[in-house]
Amino acid sequence: MLSMDVSRRRFVSAAAIAAASSTAAGAAALPTRPFGRSSLRPSILALGCGNRLWMAYKSEDEGIAAIRTAIESGITYMDTAQSYGDGVSETWVGKATRDLRDRVVLATKTSARKADDLMRLAEGSLMRLQTSYLDVLHIHGLRDGADLARIEAKGGALEGLYKLREQKIVRNIGITSHADPQALAQALERHDFDATQMALNAGLQGKSPDGAGFWKKNERDVFSEAIPPTPYPGTSFQDLALPVAVRKKMGIVAMKATAQEGLIGSGASRAAAHDLIRYALSLPVSVVTVGMPRLEFIRANTEMARSFKPMSKSEMQSLAGRLSAANKVALDRHFSRHEDA
Repeated sequence: MLSMDVSRRRFVSAAAIAAASSTAAGAAALPTRPFGRSSLRPSILALGCGNRLWMAYKSEDEGIAAIRTAIESGITYMDTAQSYGDGVSETWVGKATRDLRDRVVLATKTSARKADDLMRLAEGSLMRLQTSYLDVLHIHGLRDGADLARIEAKGGALEGLYKLREQKIVRNIGITSHADPQALAQALERHDFDATQMALNAGLQGKSPDGAGFWKKNERDVFSEAIPPTPYPGTSFQDLALPVAVRKKMGIVAMKATAQEGLIGSGASRAAAHDLIRYALSLPVSVVTVGMPRLEFIRANTEMARSFKPMSKSEMQSLAGRLSAANKVALDRHFSRHEDA
């Protein structure tokens, strides 16, 4: 016999799913866009299921209810990864969408760099997501040229990704990066990806303020010796990688639109969340994925997406000029080291 606590948890979870299901069918749809050459046409706004899901919502029941609220509000694209909470995110997404599989796009990511590891880990994703196929599987977090070489090598992750697509276990294959625009552009040029996901926000746009591509701060190591200047991305994903993806007709997912809330606020160096998301949506992308750690954020962001109107070119240039002047070097530095988990 189930304990009273376990029974109650299951009842609450089932009730949340039932309540969301009863209203999801009547929810006003969000605008959609083509996803590259595929037959997918997801909502322009995706639910980011990283730590803004599995860390923000304090229990599985709350997390599942948040996912169902997103679906109820019109979001059809779920952006998760194997590393998010070490499988917790995929598990919650799977439980929340198991009775809505034909209405959602399930996109996940793998940190595997070898084909065998990629195929083994994909099996775990299928189990946790409770599905027989993945709409999108990305190689997660391309770091630099050396990382790309590992992925491309004989027996590397790219080999496994192609196999899964041939077997139709994965419908669309892709690669993501927030660290190195040039490496991502090279990966997209060289290989037959269906999709990609990259850091696109107004604060990252353009060249670095010094234009030279080197950190200028006088950092010192543990022995107080000066550290030689190291290169950083002198330009942006928007300038380098996005045009390649557009030309090759890929499904394009914009991430880090608010720089993980780092660009949200008042003053010359910050902007409203809706302006930041609107900037990303005004780019030639299929989807913008946003972490939404509170239910009211889900509702507010979907309302904004429902009535979305693109920014003019001058509006985009004005916002990007203001935010990048104040933030680009710091954001480049942060995202070149950042690990998604």
